[in-house]
Amino acid sequence: MPFRQRLQYSRFEMKYLLSEACARNVRDFVSSYLDLDEHADPNRPHCAYRVASLYLDTTSLDLYGQTMCGAKNRFKLRIRFYDDLPESPAFLEIKARQADVICKDRACVTREGVRCLLQGGVPDDSYLMSHNGSARASAAVLRRFHQLGRSIQAREVAYVSYLREAYVLPDSNRVRVTFDRQLMGSLFDAEVGLEMPRDGTKVKLDKVILELKFNDRFPDWMRALVQTFNIQRRSVPKYCYCIQALGLRSSRRRIAARGIA
Repeated sequence: MPFRQRLQYSRFEMKYLLSEACARNVRDFVSSYLDLDEHADPNRPHCAYRVASLYLDTTSLDLYGQTMCGAKNRFKLRIRFYDDLPESPAFLEIKARQADVICKDRACVTREGVRCLLQGGVPDDSYLMSHNGSARASAAVLRRFHQLGRSIQAREVAYVSYLREAYVLPDSNRVRVTFDRQLMGSLFDAEVGLEMPRDGTKVKLDKVILELKFNDRFPDWMRALVQTFNIQRRSVPKYCYCIQALGLRSSRRRIAARGIA
């Protein structure tokens, strides 16, 4: 089933690290309120599906640094995709944090549009794909993504990929719970272009990443979940974990040597 686009929305995200045993119990609790999302893969354990994002950053990894120092207002630029099929869309995402609120803008584009962008071109509206949401809003996100990237001289740095088990309210994305496993960082190869990572460096994180996501008010049942399992909210920056696993933390010279500076 094609991945649906959801444009310009704000939400709260609360993250936790769980043991696998705790994650199973939390899943049982969550499944009383939510359903598996539409992309669940019954052929994989936990009905999980692969998620991959190509992150853009400056040569000195300024966006990474802002996350590591806990800047209250910051953003990320990434290109998210779910397979290598040439006809499948990719999503240009601007994910901004303003204090505890996450604002995510998304534009659905063709693989040719991504190729144009990564080669330094300016993708026009002809590269947009028709999904849920306003075509005008998608075009605005496309332009803003390109402008933000140019303003900081962003370059392709690394892939972040993992297996995601996701639950949502039926016919709604207002409440969402995800369990992420097998977090892996992979280097980008400009000669290959956008490609689902098949190998890389696994992050040494013997935990399941739980994310509770909601618009507006923290649902009472989520509050009960946190209290029942006595779990503690914490920062879990996947991009930063992958940068560190790949040894790129202080890597301006390494990034330049790979030809993307």
